[in-house]
Amino acid sequence: GVIKICGYDLEHDQARAKGRLGVMPQEINFNVFETPLQVLISQAGYFGIPKKIASPKALELLGRLKLLDKKDAKINSLSGGMKRRLMIAKALIHAPEVVILDEPTAGVDLELRKMIWQFITELNKSGLTVVLTTHYLEEAQNMCNKIALINGGKIVANTDMKDLLASIEDELY
Repeated sequence: GVIKICGYDLEHDQARAKGRLGVMPQEINFNVFETPLQVLISQAGYFGIPKKIASPKALELLGRLKLLDKKDAKINSLSGGMKRRLMIAKALIHAPEVVILDEPTAGVDLELRKMIWQFITELNKSGLTVVLTTHYLEEAQNMCNKIALINGGKIVANTDMKDLLASIEDELY
C-alpha cells in the first residue's frame, strides 16, 4: 500500500511526510540531563529549524502549557504532569499539520486533564488535525468528532461521535 501524510508519500518523500506529523508517545522519553527549553530546541533541530527560530517558539509553547517557570529546570526534577505537557510541546515544536497524541492525560489529575483538553481543543479549532488515543470515554466524547473503537487489535467501530453515542444509547434503552 501507499501511506501519504498531508499529500506526501512516506516512501518517496519521507522527510516532507514526517515533517507534517507530530507524535507524542505514551512513554516519556527525555534526556534527563537536559532542560525543557533544550529539549524543545533540540527537537526543532531534527526538523531543520534553527535555534534563533526554535527558541521563541519553545518559550511560547512552554508558556501556553504553563511550564515557562521550569524552562531551565532539569527534566528529572519535573513532576509527571509537567513531563506530559512537555511531551505535548515536543510533538508541536515544528508546527505539524497532524499530531498524534497517545494517552496525553494518562496519570494526571482532573484539573491538569481539563487544562490539557482545553489546550488540545484550541489547537484543533485553529486547524490542527489531532489523532487522540485514549481509554477515557469522557475524553473522547468531549474532544472528538470522529471515533474508532479497537477491540482485540481490530477496529470494531469507525464513525462520527454522534452516531456512536446514538447507537450506544439505543442499546442501553
